Amino acid sequence: MEVEGTRVRIRPLQPSDAPALLDLRVRNRAAFVPFFPRQSRFFFTLDGQEREIERANLEWQSDEGYVFGIFVKEDDRLVGNVVLRNVARGAWQNATLGYWVDDAFRGRSYATEAVGLALTLAFGPIGLHRVQAGTLLGNEASMQVLRKNGFRFEGVSEKYLQIDGRWADHNMFALTVEDWEAAEGRCS
Repeated sequence: MEVEGTRVRIRPLQPSDAPALLDLRVRNRAAFVPFFPRQSRFFFTLDGQEREIERANLEWQSDEGYVFGIFVKEDDRLVGNVVLRNVARGAWQNATLGYWVDDAFRGRSYATEAVGLALTLAFGPIGLHRVQAGTLLGNEASMQVLRKNGFRFEGVSEKYLQIDGRWADHNMFALTVEDWEAAEGRCS
């Protein structure tokens, strides 16, 4: 499952992507500290990234999550990822959205485009009804990515995730397939 936009494409990560993913993680380690849960030293090794990709592929096979690499179309460079995790079926049909882009590529709207591509898959072949996302309270850039993709603010979840060793409040956003189709002028 792969989809292309104007400047980026997203596709599932493959074992051959592990060296590029490791390079991204190591180069961005300090920049991402305020935004991510703490990771073990093993995470920042080639074996650690191979295991992350293997875990993502197992989640995909069991319909529990979908992890995509974000690739610049021009040179096929891996610059981040966008994920649909915690997939819940049954009456909810929901997933949690996450995304990040290499610090060197921020501000180019790659995350905005990649999130839109992931939503095309979420509300299309993956068959979700709702996608939710949380941002740290002061992360204006991330909130802008969500707003540009039609997400609505739903409130603040206190002590939502443990980020850099502390429980952090998050702004919560959501989008339903009905909202997506209406904004895109799509027919269901």
